[in-house]
Amino acid sequence: MKIREIATELTVAWLSNPNTRASADDVTVFLLAVKAALNGLTTGVETVAAHEPKSHEPAVTVRKSLASPDRIISLITGESYKTLRRHLNMHGLTPQQYRERYNLKADYPMVAANYSEVRRAMAMRIGLGRKPKAQADASSSSIKAPTKKPSAKKPVAEANEN
Repeated sequence: MKIREIATELTVAWLSNPNTRASADDVTVFLLAVKAALNGLTTGVETVAAHEPKSHEPAVTVRKSLASPDRIISLITGESYKTLRRHLNMHGLTPQQYRERYNLKADYPMVAANYSEVRRAMAMRIGLGRKPKAQADASSSSIKAPTKKPSAKKPVAEANEN
């Protein structure tokens, strides 16, 4: 089997995976990378590109990625999302790695502002982050000063008089 045929079969298998979302440029890059890797395996020569650190050029500017409060735009593909977590997982990145790749600040959001606000409001409405009412009542009553209960026993002096 020729290298080109193997590279094509690997690319088809990659694209047939339902979790793979790729643009036309991604397919070309993947196909060339697979072909170069297979060439390196057959000739025994390692490819130089595999050892060079990739410089990642963002698809959009950081300012544009955060321009809309309803969506956050990926610097990898330029597509907009409400949350980047699944998108980053598809590209094999954690939020920390994504921030490092594009030299982003540690507080760069991974979720659109409006989506985050909707989720926060919903959590507050259903009572997340608060103590349950029964437990809150018990804790507030335990804060009050204890009162002395009257003793059921008669004092010793009164008991001897009868």
